Amino acid sequence: MFSVFGLPIPISATELLLASAIFCLVFWVVRTWQPQVPKGLKSPPGPWGWPLLGHVLTLGKSPHLALARLSQRYGDVLQIRIGCTPVLVLSGLDTIRQALVRQGDDFKGRPNLYSFTLVTDGQSMTFNPDSGPVWAARRRLAQKALNTFSIASDPASSSSCYLEDHVSKEAECLLGKFQELMAGPGHFDPYDHIVVSVGRVIGAMCFGKGFPQSSEEMFSIVKNSHEFVETASSGNPVDFFPILRYLPSPTLQRFKSFNQRLLQFLRKMVQERYRDFDKNCIQDITSALFKHSEENSSTSGGLISQEKTINLVNDIFGAGRSQTPAPPSLSSPAVHPLPCLAPRAIR
Repeated sequence: MFSVFGLPIPISATELLLASAIFCLVFWVVRTWQPQVPKGLKSPPGPWGWPLLGHVLTLGKSPHLALARLSQRYGDVLQIRIGCTPVLVLSGLDTIRQALVRQGDDFKGRPNLYSFTLVTDGQSMTFNPDSGPVWAARRRLAQKALNTFSIASDPASSSSCYLEDHVSKEAECLLGKFQELMAGPGHFDPYDHIVVSVGRVIGAMCFGKGFPQSSEEMFSIVKNSHEFVETASSGNPVDFFPILRYLPSPTLQRFKSFNQRLLQFLRKMVQERYRDFDKNCIQDITSALFKHSEENSSTSGGLISQEKTINLVNDIFGAGRSQTPAPPSLSSPAVHPLPCLAPRAIR
């Protein structure tokens, strides 16, 4: 038993030693996980955060409002922590333009997050923290493929390009489906139908006529795109609290399962498209990638592997797929309370 200021404290020397050891261990862990600022520099201003938790409790359920309040106090450039990961927060139009436009090379990278490693086995150009020469070369290849596809057209069609042809045909099919449903029950939710139609257009852009328009596998991937968007676009706890990766998480399991199904689907589509590839007949983005890959191999001396082509197709297909839920989400509520606008919207 010890006494402090004459007051007896019922604690043994062993218990005191154990408490001191635990305190030192926690202090060491906190200090180790805190980011080290290079000598001569200082961290951006920011509020005090809880050890291990950071500012998770401060952000709450409306992080945009909490960050707006913090920017009023600490300025347009501030730092918070989610878990032990430092996060730079930029506010204000001028500050964001300075970062993304004038200093674009400094801010073009991606954070090294765990959930990003689950997208195309960590080889995605979009979700890869690498922004060096290899990333730049793959980006140029994707841009060339998109440019080639954008000007390619079918001589037998009146459309100016394949994209216009795909959109017009799918719009006719969607309109016919709507008219069929209106002739039946007279009311319906257009969300799923619009999502599937947009997914078909994106699939036709990437794979041309070889894209399955009515397979269950395609429907499952397109309709479940929200699982990917919700996990990738919002702060996933497993990215900032590593211990959560080893605990049961239905959300994380669905995210992993979706990415594996998508990768297998795209791998099958790319392999089928490669068998039918004709460099003199470019009808889709995948064919354009094959063509420019062969052209680059003659100058750089190496043909881009089929696996890397799959990764590029996944980035392009996924970029359109991630935005698929937005149009029906925005258009449906606008038409619903104003039935007089429905005929005009269909036209």
